[in-house]
Amino acid sequence: MIVGVPKEIKAEEYRVAMLPVGAEELTSAGHQVLIEAGAGQGSGIVDAQYASAGATIVASAGEIWAGADMIVKVKEPQSSEWSLLRPDQVVFTYFHFAADETLTRAIIDSGITAIAYETLRDPRGSLPLLTPMSEVAGRMSIQEGARFLERPQEGRGILLAGVPGVAPAEVAILGGGVVGSNAAKVAAGLGANVRILDVNLDRLRYLDDIMPPNVTTLYSDRHTIRESIERADLVIGAVLITGARAPHLIRRQDLGLMKTGTVIVDVAIDQGGCIETSRPTTHLQPTYVVDGVVHYCVTNMPGAVGRTSTYALCNVTLPYVLQLVKNGWKALAATNPGVAEGVNIDRGRVTNRAVAATFGLPYSPLDARLHTSAATLETSFQ
Repeated sequence: MIVGVPKEIKAEEYRVAMLPVGAEELTSAGHQVLIEAGAGQGSGIVDAQYASAGATIVASAGEIWAGADMIVKVKEPQSSEWSLLRPDQVVFTYFHFAADETLTRAIIDSGITAIAYETLRDPRGSLPLLTPMSEVAGRMSIQEGARFLERPQEGRGILLAGVPGVAPAEVAILGGGVVGSNAAKVAAGLGANVRILDVNLDRLRYLDDIMPPNVTTLYSDRHTIRESIERADLVIGAVLITGARAPHLIRRQDLGLMKTGTVIVDVAIDQGGCIETSRPTTHLQPTYVVDGVVHYCVTNMPGAVGRTSTYALCNVTLPYVLQLVKNGWKALAATNPGVAEGVNIDRGRVTNRAVAATFGLPYSPLDARLHTSAATLETSFQ
């Protein structure tokens, strides 16, 4: 199989979808790897490292998209890349369809098979390809939140840790999953007073056991959310409903309860955001202010720490890439339900129930498309 790795073109995206070791593993198994020139530069990986691992360095993204049977990326195809998509091509990347109907319809029209990192599950039911980037984003959310709490950044002028004689900041975290727990660890480590809100009592009990004394766990409902954001200096949106659009836990009118200069970091923005006033931003222009509240809604937060994020991501994606090229996606999905959950769109049909429900599109269960004759389980590129 020919596997292509184009350079990421989303604004201020410094990650790359494959390490040189991945190229070596694939070429050693008899596959061809095409790497766009400069693809790894943002992560400190030069073309010569890929070339020495057996990859072919190509000059343009067009060559990658035209020549590869499977594209491995980090972020969803950008609008300028849609015309490069080829029917029956497999694209393996983060898609976050629920946040973008235009992208969803473009992928449907393209005829590709879209396998989304963020919905693929492992045998334990967890999200192995989403977890490392959620860890990065959770930890970064406090780092970025602390920066934008500074007065020159339109924040309240508060030091997250406080100093002797002056109280530390109050941090409210909506969601106790991977993002929320990592945010809480960093915020608590800096000395802030932290609240984690979640609707899963088992998760709250676990967090209550492992977190330091300056972290309080609360059941999430409208009253506790309003009370928590009223006292907070920094709010972290860390809600995830796999494959679906995030619910709005903070409404427009709720901003009136918050102090001027409070900072919201909406990590859920990839799935539409969990604050009604959130809209996507970039690392170049990361914030905007609504009703005196600073909103940070960068859709590719981990991209700013490209080297850390690339290694963390590729550590978990490479085993799946190797399985996909060895077996073909149909055969693998037919025997691995977790991989099947990663297939969001297959050749014009939406195979993820949450994505279909979000936009009112017809839902086509993948099982019905996979359980055909044994011959059709073989992919065209084997």
